[in-house]
Amino acid sequence: MKIQWVQWLSVVLCYLPLSFLWAEEQPTKGTVEPIAFGDMDQWVVREIHESGIIGGQTKLLYELGPKETIVGNEPYRNRGGSPWGNSNVLAKVAGIVKTNTSVYAEQRGAGQCARLETHYESVKVLGLVNIEVIAAGSIFLGSVCEPITGTKNAEANIQSGIPFTKRPEALRFDYKVKASTEKNRMRSTGFSRKSTVAGQDSMAVILFLQKRWEDKQGNVYAKRVGTMVQRFAQSTDWVNEATFPIHYGDIRSRADYQPYMRIQVETRYTVNSKGESVPIQEIGWAEADEQPTHLILQFVSSHGGAYVGTPGNTFWIDNVALIY
Repeated sequence: MKIQWVQWLSVVLCYLPLSFLWAEEQPTKGTVEPIAFGDMDQWVVREIHESGIIGGQTKLLYELGPKETIVGNEPYRNRGGSPWGNSNVLAKVAGIVKTNTSVYAEQRGAGQCARLETHYESVKVLGLVNIEVIAAGSIFLGSVCEPITGTKNAEANIQSGIPFTKRPEALRFDYKVKASTEKNRMRSTGFSRKSTVAGQDSMAVILFLQKRWEDKQGNVYAKRVGTMVQRFAQSTDWVNEATFPIHYGDIRSRADYQPYMRIQVETRYTVNSKGESVPIQEIGWAEADEQPTHLILQFVSSHGGAYVGTPGNTFWIDNVALIY
């Protein structure tokens, strides 16, 4: 019983700060509402010492949050009210401490921006472990429960989305793209041979407004209230104040509807009232006038999901805001 209590408490502590993020009053029309820390000017820098058996290097991991440096192999929890998680993680696989860094703080003018990169990440120890995976750079509203202990079902370590009941008209942000010209992508999971995935890679921005609920068994369900998905496959210099409308209700009849906007396009996770990490089962489209309960927002340097992408793809993001 004591072990179960400790496990439950550790999961709750991973995600508790996200419950207190957003005031729920609907802004007036024309309001531009920056997302907290979305100007990308404040970062937590983590100094992690990897295991000696893989070289014992000190690596820097960057997290969106109040300016601070953390020295030591501490699991990270969102700080200072920041709603952002990212793909920079502390992992402990077969007793080996390893990091992945695919999101960086980069100088831009007088401030900073986020740089997201797709690359290979490996852990190789003769006779013990030999893992090489494709890691895409990603920043998202939510959090990660560290340390990561393996590559199987990695999505279950992520709480996707935050409580949110407003109805914005659009998403606005600045971006820059360096896109690979490779015609196909690679899949590398660390536990099987590398393989080719048909289709050119692209950067992606995904915004879903969901209406969620939980049943007595702790299963979490959702209907899609609002949708905005944008992909970028061509290199470009900085584009400032790019604005993309959010469409409400069932959007399948729209001329610009794409299959990657469909219901349950991928499995995302949340923590239920029992403290368990469970999949969000998106089961259909909500009515266009429904009020959401949660906001999912993700920027990613490769669109194909975990362990799929093209190394070299780079996506810069700055000044993220919602438009009403």
